[in-house]
Amino acid sequence: MGRLDNKGIIVTGAGSGIGRAFVNGFAREGAKVGVLDLDPAAAEKVVAEITAAGGQAIALAANVTDRDAIRGEFTRFTEWAGRLDVLFNNAGFNKPMPFLEVTEENWNAILRVNGWAVLMCTQEAARLMIPQGSGKIINTSSVAGRQGYPDFTPYSASKFAVNAITQATARALAKHGITCNSFSPGVVVTPLWDALDKDLMEMGATSKPKESIDSFSADILMGHPAEPEELVGTALYLASSDSDYLTGQTIMIDGGKVLI
Repeated sequence: MGRLDNKGIIVTGAGSGIGRAFVNGFAREGAKVGVLDLDPAAAEKVVAEITAAGGQAIALAANVTDRDAIRGEFTRFTEWAGRLDVLFNNAGFNKPMPFLEVTEENWNAILRVNGWAVLMCTQEAARLMIPQGSGKIINTSSVAGRQGYPDFTPYSASKFAVNAITQATARALAKHGITCNSFSPGVVVTPLWDALDKDLMEMGATSKPKESIDSFSADILMGHPAEPEELVGTALYLASSDSDYLTGQTIMIDGGKVLI
């Protein structure tokens, strides 16, 4: 018996990085997982990993800002899995710019994916969960949702927004038996950080490869950036019945980078 036997769980941005680690972990615990990603090939590759290991998974492809596409894929998932018990709003991106050079286009692009999509996907998931009288919404925040970083100003704003959406969702949906929490990773070794490393070098903020991740990791009390697998235990707790009485909270899982 797994901790998530027959639970229907969708993770957005699950084609790589944290999301990929999560869906693999959930499947090992008996969940039926929806691997949702903007890149269909990435989603299919992760599904192949899961099924090869004996798990149950379905590939879903959608832009998380497109309500019609999300609604269609969520419906397809529930037809396959039978129900939607947990939604992980994990998809997100960052495009750093120096504080004085942040553009309206940069701001809007990041806030639309990292903020609006979290709210909209939650709305669509809630419409499926309310008739069940239960469900869990879990949002990926960040240490940048607790502290603002000048080269990541729109990203920081978007993750502060995630924490606010988490609290608002918890208050709005508690009467339906639906909880909502978020978790805040710090520096995690993923393709997102590889892209950030290149962007920061191009900006002149750093001068050599890996300098950015080393710099951001320097004050982590545990002494190293996280591997995605190191976050899976917290994700399992949030997805399972172990966290049924937890709602409206943001859990820091950053190795002690930010103490609040």
